Amino acid sequence: MNLSRRLLGTAGASNHDEGAAMQVRTILIGVTTASLAVLATGAAAISVQDRYSVKVPHGLAFSEFKGYEGWQTISISVNGGRMAVILGNPAMIDAYNAGIPDNGKPFPDGAKMAKIHWNPRKKESEPGQPLVPGTLHDVDFMVKDSKRFGDSGGWGYGAFEYDTTSNTFRPSTTSDHPPQGNDAKCGFACHTIAKDRDYVFTEFAHR
Repeated sequence: MNLSRRLLGTAGASNHDEGAAMQVRTILIGVTTASLAVLATGAAAISVQDRYSVKVPHGLAFSEFKGYEGWQTISISVNGGRMAVILGNPAMIDAYNAGIPDNGKPFPDGAKMAKIHWNPRKKESEPGQPLVPGTLHDVDFMVKDSKRFGDSGGWGYGAFEYDTTSNTFRPSTTSDHPPQGNDAKCGFACHTIAKDRDYVFTEFAHR
């Protein structure tokens, strides 16, 4: 049934009724358009965060490490109740293959590392119930740029905490564990222990 005629309550509308019906149709179109606009706005508000828009205040941006998910594995680690994989971009992997840092040479500018931490979980469907990555916890980055980070051993650092509920990242702060300052040198203090390895702890795992 024609909705405008139902609203007018008559089947044989006069010219006056037809005018009223036109007004009803116009109102319905306006309401529908407004509703769609509200829905679109709501969808945008709950859309997945663009991780590459996140940046450490006065420090590194997530976008500087775009594509890190596809980098080659350097090694893995388990520490502080979390498991991690350490990845390197092609420049980093080439340096390791050339014997750096064991040969005493520094990593070249442009070398990058990413360390992805997960909260472990037992995979009960497999024999022995091995520990495997569970929920994502955080992602840490390092980049070698001697000019940009000359006062921190040539390396810039960035740490980004992940929130499972909202599926978003945020820069780590001094309230996190380990605490992180809001600049690109947040990891320099602890990496000074590895100064003789160009401030890099991770060894290239044999394969």
